[in-house]
Amino acid sequence: MRTPLDDGFKGYRSYGVWLRRKYAGKRVFKVIVDAGFTCPNRDGSKGHGGCTYCNVDAYTPSLTRSLTEIIHQVEQGIIRARNNYKAEKFILYFQPNTNTYAPTAQLRTLYDEALAVCPDDVVGLAVGTRPDCLDVEKIALLESYCERLDVDLELGMESIYDETLLRIHRGCSHGELTALLGSLSSTPLNLCVHMIFGFPWESRDMMLAYAREINRFPQIRFVKLHHLHIVKGSILAARYQKEPFPLFDLTDYADFLGDFLPLLRPDIVIQRLFGISDLKLLIAPDWQLTKSAIQTHLDRHLQHRGIVQGSRMA
Repeated sequence: MRTPLDDGFKGYRSYGVWLRRKYAGKRVFKVIVDAGFTCPNRDGSKGHGGCTYCNVDAYTPSLTRSLTEIIHQVEQGIIRARNNYKAEKFILYFQPNTNTYAPTAQLRTLYDEALAVCPDDVVGLAVGTRPDCLDVEKIALLESYCERLDVDLELGMESIYDETLLRIHRGCSHGELTALLGSLSSTPLNLCVHMIFGFPWESRDMMLAYAREINRFPQIRFVKLHHLHIVKGSILAARYQKEPFPLFDLTDYADFLGDFLPLLRPDIVIQRLFGISDLKLLIAPDWQLTKSAIQTHLDRHLQHRGIVQGSRMA
């Protein structure tokens, strides 16, 4: 017997469905670009070693890491996406580290270099960064691309609690994020916030409160939901291996999403329900499933519970 899920219906605003509708049914794929940026939490500006959970290599495809030239990264990424996923259109995603952490003129050169590859089939630019690495000039540069592309500005929120941000050595306060969001109330950029669930000192109610905080900002169009990973090479890995602490298993995480999504504004598009990392670097939690199998498990769990995004908003 077919279910609504088999026909593509989900109880939340899925990014995949949003893309298909936006681009008339064409397959759209993100191509990750590593432009060689660092981060103020790594170069000594605000700290060394990065946020405690972070090892950049754990979240960057090996193909991207093996190619140094941006043009080659984009070319090979597009070829791979066409061959493996039958992709037709592409979003260039500047992902590793902090992708506005350079002078504006240098950023323009890097973005333009990537966008010059296959311009007829590139429909979007996505830039991952931190709230403390943006200014008026950099925002104006990103907005200038909106005349011909969809431009996503992905902001690392991680937690809404300053105590957590201090404990993970984030080097950035939640107030800096909310101040930036306030200045972008009428931006043409697609604002996306990234958050991490599962810091062991945050209770379930504390994590559910992320939804109410996000709902306060109508300019937020997208969110990425990640569960906490422990990856080799991170500060948190050394702590975890010395004294392990509880992490989400798949069943608990599915239950948590079932409580979280009904609290989230129904217009917000969910770009990700969960995080993934390089299995060679992953310490925990290892759910022993492929990315697609995890997605299917979560979707079926949410459907079984009858979850509808925004249905329990206060």
